[in-house]
Amino acid sequence: MPRIIVSVCLSVCVLSWCVLRGTYAQAEEQFIILQSTTSTQNSGLFESLLPRFQERTGIHVRVVAVGTGQALKNARNGDGDILLVHAKSAEEQFVADGWGVQRHDVMYNDFVIVGPASDPAKLSGLRDAPAALKKLAEAQATFVSRGDDSGTHKKERALWKIATIDPSTASGTWYRETGSGMGATLNIAVGMHAYTLTDRGTWISFQNKGDLQVLVEGDAQLFNQYGIILVNPDKHPHVKAAQGQQFIDWLIGSEGQALIGAYQIEDQQLFFPHASGTRAE
Repeated sequence: MPRIIVSVCLSVCVLSWCVLRGTYAQAEEQFIILQSTTSTQNSGLFESLLPRFQERTGIHVRVVAVGTGQALKNARNGDGDILLVHAKSAEEQFVADGWGVQRHDVMYNDFVIVGPASDPAKLSGLRDAPAALKKLAEAQATFVSRGDDSGTHKKERALWKIATIDPSTASGTWYRETGSGMGATLNIAVGMHAYTLTDRGTWISFQNKGDLQVLVEGDAQLFNQYGIILVNPDKHPHVKAAQGQQFIDWLIGSEGQALIGAYQIEDQQLFFPHASGTRAE
Protein backbone atom coordinates (compact mmCIF):
# COMPACT_ATOMS: atom_id res chain seq x y z
CA MET A 1 0.00 0.00 0.00
CA PRO A 2 2.74 2.54 0.89
CA ARG A 3 4.43 1.80 -2.44
CA ILE A 4 1.19 2.49 -4.30
CA ILE A 5 0.72 5.78 -2.44
CA VAL A 6 4.31 6.84 -3.21
CA SER A 7 3.88 5.88 -6.85
CA VAL A 8 0.65 7.86 -7.14
CA CYS A 9 2.23 10.89 -5.46
CA LEU A 10 5.20 10.75 -7.81
CA SER A 11 2.91 10.52 -10.83
CA VAL A 12 0.90 13.52 -9.63
CA CYS A 13 4.11 15.51 -9.07
CA VAL A 14 5.46 14.64 -12.52
CA LEU A 15 2.12 15.52 -14.16
CA SER A 16 1.95 18.81 -12.26
CA TRP A 17 5.50 19.66 -13.27
CA CYS A 18 4.73 18.93 -16.93
CA VAL A 19 1.61 21.11 -16.81
CA LEU A 20 3.47 23.95 -15.11
CA ARG A 21 6.37 23.61 -17.55
CA GLY A 22 3.99 23.71 -20.53
CA THR A 23 2.19 26.74 -19.11
CA TYR A 24 5.50 28.48 -18.49
CA ALA A 25 6.70 27.69 -22.02
CA GLN A 26 3.49 29.11 -23.48
CA ALA A 27 3.87 32.25 -21.39
CA GLU A 28 7.48 32.56 -22.55
CA GLU A 29 6.62 32.26 -26.25
CA GLN A 30 4.46 35.24 -27.10
CA PHE A 31 3.43 35.35 -30.75
CA ILE A 32 1.00 36.98 -33.13
CA ILE A 33 -0.14 35.86 -36.57
CA LEU A 34 0.32 38.27 -39.47
CA GLN A 35 -1.71 37.65 -42.60
CA SER A 36 0.27 39.22 -45.41
CA THR A 37 1.22 39.02 -49.07
CA THR A 38 3.67 36.95 -51.05
CA SER A 39 5.24 40.19 -52.30
CA THR A 40 6.38 41.30 -48.85
CA GLN A 41 7.53 37.77 -48.02
CA ASN A 42 9.36 37.24 -51.33
CA SER A 43 11.14 40.58 -50.99
CA GLY A 44 12.92 39.49 -47.81
CA LEU A 45 11.59 42.51 -45.91
CA PHE A 46 10.20 40.46 -43.02
CA GLU A 47 13.57 38.83 -42.43
CA SER A 48 14.94 42.32 -41.84
CA LEU A 49 12.06 43.70 -39.74
CA LEU A 50 10.68 40.95 -37.55
CA PRO A 51 13.80 39.90 -35.61
CA ARG A 52 14.26 43.52 -34.51
CA PHE A 53 10.66 43.70 -33.28
CA GLN A 54 11.10 40.44 -31.38
CA GLU A 55 14.27 41.78 -29.76
CA ARG A 56 12.40 44.86 -28.58
CA THR A 57 9.25 43.15 -27.31
CA GLY A 58 9.78 39.40 -26.99
CA ILE A 59 6.84 38.90 -29.38
CA HIS A 60 7.37 36.54 -32.30
CA VAL A 61 5.49 37.34 -35.52
CA ARG A 62 4.34 34.30 -37.51
CA VAL A 63 3.70 35.25 -41.14
CA VAL A 64 1.08 33.64 -43.37
CA ALA A 65 2.03 34.77 -46.89
CA VAL A 66 -0.79 34.51 -49.44
CA GLY A 67 -2.44 36.79 -51.99
CA THR A 68 -4.22 39.87 -50.63
CA GLY A 69 -7.67 38.44 -51.39
CA GLN A 70 -6.91 35.25 -49.46
CA ALA A 71 -5.28 37.22 -46.62
CA LEU A 72 -8.46 39.30 -46.27
CA LYS A 73 -10.58 36.15 -46.27
CA ASN A 74 -8.35 34.51 -43.66
CA ALA A 75 -8.55 37.59 -41.44
CA ARG A 76 -12.36 37.70 -41.77
CA ASN A 77 -12.36 34.09 -40.58
CA GLY A 78 -10.29 35.07 -37.54
CA ASP A 79 -7.17 33.27 -38.73
CA GLY A 80 -4.82 36.07 -37.74
CA ASP A 81 -4.27 39.03 -35.46
CA ILE A 82 -3.09 41.61 -37.98
CA LEU A 83 -3.28 42.12 -41.72
CA LEU A 84 -0.61 43.72 -43.97
CA VAL A 85 -1.70 43.88 -47.62
CA HIS A 86 -1.83 46.16 -50.67
CA ALA A 87 -5.33 46.74 -51.99
CA LYS A 88 -6.50 49.94 -50.32
CA SER A 89 -10.16 49.92 -51.36
CA ALA A 90 -10.56 46.29 -50.22
CA GLU A 91 -8.78 47.13 -46.95
CA GLU A 92 -11.09 50.08 -46.32
CA GLN A 93 -14.11 47.87 -47.02
CA PHE A 94 -12.72 45.29 -44.57
CA VAL A 95 -12.68 47.97 -41.85
CA ALA A 96 -16.07 49.44 -42.88
CA ASP A 97 -17.62 45.97 -42.56
CA GLY A 98 -16.33 45.76 -39.00
CA TRP A 99 -13.68 43.08 -39.51
CA GLY A 100 -10.79 45.44 -38.81
CA VAL A 101 -10.27 48.15 -36.20
CA GLN A 102 -8.41 50.82 -38.18
CA ARG A 103 -6.31 50.97 -41.32
CA HIS A 104 -2.86 52.62 -41.31
CA ASP A 105 -0.61 53.43 -44.26
CA VAL A 106 2.76 51.70 -43.84
CA MET A 107 4.86 51.96 -47.00
CA TYR A 108 4.69 52.03 -50.77
CA ASN A 109 6.56 51.10 -53.93
CA ASP A 110 5.24 50.63 -57.46
CA PHE A 111 4.26 48.04 -60.00
CA VAL A 112 6.15 47.48 -63.25
CA ILE A 113 5.41 45.58 -66.43
CA VAL A 114 8.25 43.24 -67.29
CA GLY A 115 8.75 41.31 -70.49
CA PRO A 116 11.30 39.64 -72.76
CA ALA A 117 14.19 41.63 -74.17
CA SER A 118 12.87 40.97 -77.70
CA ASP A 119 9.70 42.89 -76.68
CA PRO A 120 7.36 41.66 -79.47
CA ALA A 121 4.57 44.04 -78.34
CA LYS A 122 6.94 47.06 -78.46
CA LEU A 123 6.20 48.27 -74.94
CA SER A 124 9.68 49.45 -73.96
CA GLY A 125 9.77 53.01 -72.69
CA LEU A 126 6.00 53.47 -72.40
CA ARG A 127 4.81 55.26 -69.25
CA ASP A 128 1.07 54.70 -69.77
CA ALA A 129 0.31 51.25 -68.31
CA PRO A 130 -3.24 50.80 -69.74
CA ALA A 131 -2.01 51.87 -73.19
CA ALA A 132 0.81 49.34 -72.89
CA LEU A 133 -1.66 46.56 -72.06
CA LYS A 134 -3.78 47.58 -75.04
CA LYS A 135 -0.77 47.27 -77.35
CA LEU A 136 0.04 43.92 -75.80
CA ALA A 137 -3.50 42.63 -76.44
CA GLU A 138 -3.45 43.89 -80.02
CA ALA A 139 -0.16 42.04 -80.60
CA GLN A 140 -1.56 38.97 -78.78
CA ALA A 141 1.77 38.70 -77.00
CA THR A 142 1.78 36.21 -74.14
CA PHE A 143 0.90 37.77 -70.79
CA VAL A 144 1.03 35.79 -67.55
CA SER A 145 -1.44 36.87 -64.86
CA ARG A 146 -1.42 35.81 -61.23
CA GLY A 147 -5.17 35.24 -61.48
CA ASP A 148 -5.41 34.84 -57.71
CA ASP A 149 -7.30 37.93 -56.47
CA SER A 150 -4.07 39.24 -54.93
CA GLY A 151 -3.29 42.95 -54.68
CA THR A 152 -1.22 42.62 -57.85
CA HIS A 153 -4.06 40.85 -59.65
CA LYS A 154 -6.54 43.51 -58.48
CA LYS A 155 -4.25 46.21 -59.90
CA GLU A 156 -3.87 44.31 -63.16
CA ARG A 157 -7.65 43.98 -63.56
CA ALA A 158 -8.07 47.71 -62.87
CA LEU A 159 -5.54 48.54 -65.60
CA TRP A 160 -7.26 46.24 -68.12
CA LYS A 161 -10.56 47.93 -67.29
CA ILE A 162 -9.07 51.37 -68.00
CA ALA A 163 -7.77 49.96 -71.29
CA THR A 164 -11.36 48.78 -72.02
CA ILE A 165 -10.17 45.22 -72.59
CA ASP A 166 -11.45 42.01 -71.03
CA PRO A 167 -8.48 39.63 -71.22
CA SER A 168 -10.49 36.73 -69.81
CA THR A 169 -11.94 36.24 -73.30
CA ALA A 170 -8.41 35.23 -74.36
CA SER A 171 -7.81 32.95 -71.37
CA GLY A 172 -5.68 29.97 -72.34
CA THR A 173 -4.38 31.60 -75.54
CA TRP A 174 -2.12 34.67 -75.19
CA TYR A 175 -3.54 35.40 -71.70
CA ARG A 176 -2.41 32.81 -69.12
CA GLU A 177 -3.49 32.68 -65.47
CA THR A 178 -1.34 30.92 -62.88
CA GLY A 179 -3.43 31.16 -59.70
CA SER A 180 -0.08 31.45 -57.92
CA GLY A 181 2.07 33.90 -55.99
CA MET A 182 4.34 36.49 -57.53
CA GLY A 183 7.52 34.42 -57.48
CA ALA A 184 5.89 31.42 -59.16
CA THR A 185 4.22 33.70 -61.74
CA LEU A 186 7.54 35.33 -62.59
CA ASN A 187 9.13 31.90 -63.02
CA ILE A 188 6.40 30.95 -65.49
CA ALA A 189 6.78 34.25 -67.36
CA VAL A 190 10.53 33.63 -67.64
CA GLY A 191 9.93 30.11 -68.97
CA MET A 192 7.40 31.37 -71.55
CA HIS A 193 9.35 34.56 -72.49
CA ALA A 194 6.15 36.39 -71.59
CA TYR A 195 5.03 39.69 -70.09
CA THR A 196 3.66 40.10 -66.59
CA LEU A 197 2.87 42.72 -63.95
CA THR A 198 4.90 42.58 -60.74
CA ASP A 199 5.54 44.73 -57.72
CA ARG A 200 9.01 46.23 -57.81
CA GLY A 201 10.03 44.77 -54.44
CA THR A 202 9.59 41.19 -55.64
CA TRP A 203 11.22 42.04 -58.98
CA ILE A 204 14.36 43.45 -57.37
CA SER A 205 14.74 40.47 -55.04
CA PHE A 206 13.86 37.87 -57.72
CA GLN A 207 16.91 35.85 -58.76
CA ASN A 208 15.65 34.00 -61.87
CA LYS A 209 14.99 36.96 -64.20
CA GLY A 210 16.11 35.16 -67.36
CA ASP A 211 15.82 37.57 -70.30
CA LEU A 212 12.98 39.55 -68.70
CA GLN A 213 13.48 43.24 -68.04
CA VAL A 214 11.42 46.20 -66.86
CA LEU A 215 9.66 47.68 -69.90
CA VAL A 216 6.90 49.90 -68.48
CA GLU A 217 7.29 51.99 -65.33
CA GLY A 218 6.71 55.47 -63.98
CA ASP A 219 2.93 55.70 -64.47
CA ALA A 220 1.16 57.13 -61.41
CA GLN A 221 -1.46 54.42 -61.93
CA LEU A 222 1.21 51.87 -60.95
CA PHE A 223 1.49 53.26 -57.41
CA ASN A 224 1.43 50.44 -54.85
CA GLN A 225 0.37 51.32 -51.28
CA TYR A 226 0.58 48.90 -48.35
CA GLY A 227 -1.66 49.15 -45.27
CA ILE A 228 -1.84 47.42 -41.90
CA ILE A 229 -4.99 46.60 -39.88
CA LEU A 230 -5.67 45.03 -36.50
CA VAL A 231 -8.31 42.31 -36.81
CA ASN A 232 -11.33 43.31 -34.74
CA PRO A 233 -11.38 41.46 -31.39
CA ASP A 234 -15.11 42.22 -31.10
CA LYS A 235 -15.61 39.85 -34.05
CA HIS A 236 -12.98 37.35 -32.91
CA PRO A 237 -12.30 37.46 -29.15
CA HIS A 238 -9.18 35.29 -29.46
CA VAL A 239 -7.37 38.06 -31.40
CA LYS A 240 -4.29 39.24 -29.50
CA ALA A 241 -5.25 42.88 -29.72
CA ALA A 242 -2.66 44.32 -27.33
CA GLN A 243 0.30 42.54 -28.96
CA GLY A 244 -1.06 43.18 -32.46
CA GLN A 245 -1.44 46.89 -31.76
CA GLN A 246 2.07 46.91 -30.30
CA PHE A 247 3.41 45.63 -33.62
CA ILE A 248 1.38 48.18 -35.60
CA ASP A 249 2.60 51.05 -33.42
CA TRP A 250 6.19 49.86 -33.80
CA LEU A 251 5.93 49.43 -37.59
CA ILE A 252 4.44 52.87 -38.22
CA GLY A 253 6.68 54.44 -35.58
CA SER A 254 10.17 55.83 -36.07
CA GLU A 255 12.12 52.56 -35.76
CA GLY A 256 9.90 50.49 -38.04
CA GLN A 257 9.74 53.22 -40.66
CA ALA A 258 13.52 53.71 -40.58
CA LEU A 259 14.09 49.97 -41.09
CA ILE A 260 11.67 49.90 -44.04
CA GLY A 261 13.50 52.81 -45.66
CA ALA A 262 16.90 51.25 -45.04
CA TYR A 263 16.06 47.86 -46.55
CA GLN A 264 17.93 47.47 -49.85
CA ILE A 265 19.09 44.78 -52.24
CA GLU A 266 22.09 45.60 -54.44
CA ASP A 267 21.80 49.28 -53.47
CA GLN A 268 18.15 49.42 -54.55
CA GLN A 269 15.45 50.47 -52.10
CA LEU A 270 12.47 48.11 -52.23
CA PHE A 271 9.92 50.01 -50.13
CA PHE A 272 9.43 53.60 -49.04
CA PRO A 273 8.09 54.43 -45.56
CA HIS A 274 4.71 56.12 -45.75
CA ALA A 275 3.12 56.12 -42.30
CA SER A 276 2.98 59.93 -42.25
CA GLY A 277 0.53 59.96 -45.15
CA THR A 278 2.92 62.01 -47.25
CA ARG A 279 4.55 60.62 -50.32
CA ALA A 280 7.88 61.43 -51.92
CA GLU A 281 7.63 62.10 -55.63
